[in-house]
Amino acid sequence: MSGLGELLSIETLRSHRAELTGWVAAHQVGAALAYIGLYTAAVAFSIPGAVILTLAGGFLFGAVAGTLLAATGATAGAVLVFLFARAIFGEKALDRFGERGRKLAEGIRRNAWSYLLVLRLVPLFPFFLVNLVPAFVGVRLPVYAATTCLGILPATAVFALSGAGLGSVLDSGGPLELRSILTPQVLGALCGLAALSLAAIPLKNRFQRAE
Repeated sequence: MSGLGELLSIETLRSHRAELTGWVAAHQVGAALAYIGLYTAAVAFSIPGAVILTLAGGFLFGAVAGTLLAATGATAGAVLVFLFARAIFGEKALDRFGERGRKLAEGIRRNAWSYLLVLRLVPLFPFFLVNLVPAFVGVRLPVYAATTCLGILPATAVFALSGAGLGSVLDSGGPLELRSILTPQVLGALCGLAALSLAAIPLKNRFQRAE
């Protein structure tokens, strides 16, 4: 799987853009399923490159379809981690995560829906903790899957929109310079990320005070 991580780069996307766009155009359903499978594997095996995959989704499928496909793959991968952790490990596994794991578990036990949803929107804890700890504290699978999908949608949409804007730069064959990458779509996506971060500050402060 390490080789897969090395392939997830903007340069790979640029080098093979003609083959990728041609294959997606000729096999839309198959390409969408393959993309979801690749994203699922990347999340399930904790392979770095989720941002690149989301950008690629926007580039290959467009902002809307890219968002939906990336969110589907990311949710499926997170669910696989959840099911594996719940089947293999017990609640004693929380001891391995120390004080941060204990605090996260306490918050989830109090209100799984709101806490998990906020944790997907705001990175208060490492991503792998948010994937694993709910399996150790009795969170129901439907709650975990729903909060994961809804919580990751805003950031996923922003990165997919960035990918859709980046596609025009890659297709033009020009150099990947800051001036050429900052298209209106990418600028809009960056503004969206900034707005998301600002909106998350009150939520982050609230949860930190609660701890």
